[in-house]
Amino acid sequence: MAITISVLDQSPIYPGETAEEAFRHTIRLAQLSEQLGFRRFWVSEHHDSEQVAGSSPEVLISHLLAKTERIRIGSGGIMLQHYSPYKVAENFNVLASLAPGRVDLGVGRAPGGLPRSTQALQQGRGEAPSLTDKIIELEKYVHSRLEEDHPLAGLKAGPIPSTAPELYVLGASVSSAEIAAELGLPYVFSLFINGDRAVALEAIHAYRNGFVSAEGRQPQAIIALALIAADTEEEAKELAGEHKLIRITLAGGKKLTVATREQAEEFTRQTKEAYTIEEREPEITKGTKEAVREQLLALSEASGVEEFIVTTNVQPFDKRLRSFELLSEALAEVPAEA
Repeated sequence: MAITISVLDQSPIYPGETAEEAFRHTIRLAQLSEQLGFRRFWVSEHHDSEQVAGSSPEVLISHLLAKTERIRIGSGGIMLQHYSPYKVAENFNVLASLAPGRVDLGVGRAPGGLPRSTQALQQGRGEAPSLTDKIIELEKYVHSRLEEDHPLAGLKAGPIPSTAPELYVLGASVSSAEIAAELGLPYVFSLFINGDRAVALEAIHAYRNGFVSAEGRQPQAIIALALIAADTEEEAKELAGEHKLIRITLAGGKKLTVATREQAEEFTRQTKEAYTIEEREPEITKGTKEAVREQLLALSEASGVEEFIVTTNVQPFDKRLRSFELLSEALAEVPAEA
């Protein structure tokens, strides 16, 4: 089975670095991804964070489109709960008009930040529609398909590009897979966030079984994962360091995952709601290029997924670049019948 690689970069700000340096690294990694022949390069949305620079993916995507020539550039993802679907459609239609056929619009429902940033982003807004309703509305605007009896019939999210941005549903649960299936849209399962391969396989299965085909669409499932390739197994383990996944479960049942206990404690301090915190080992595909190749082939066979979106948050930056170079070499050596 052939494997396709795409890249997710979160523009991490490491100790001693600035946001300017983080963005320069993102640009360099996008250019390398294009040189290596990867399919797409996505950037994330995070708010109120000193560790991540990417708070405005639309702006960063525009810059990356100008700094590259062929690779698809997109969001992984836009946190749609905060925004008007109409405005998101306008933003991405502008991008798709600037770079026809190169723009992806990944949307998710995570807050992308702490409670105070969510409050700031949603200031003055009443009760919001569900994520499913917002995605439906977003797709109508992206493809100019408002019904004649819609309250805003005739409204266009201009400009109208020759090729609309491709819409993807992002998630880390079976329920998000079911939303994507119901809407007949491509789906990305974030294994690096959920950390449970069994749930990932269940979600992909639910997505394919429940997929509602419209206009000839076929299910398209992708897995996003953390991966570190190095010249030796020892170096890969060292680069992986002491990373942890911190799972917060609020009294109301809401769950979210953060990278550090400090972030978890700050989140719960701001939300002022009873909670529990669970510390887990992260799911990281790591090792030499031969080892990561075998791990990807095994996951591909188990899931039926042929495309992986890879995030590699390691320092120093040259080791991050080297990881992707080794990954490219590894997959170039996969036999055609694999």
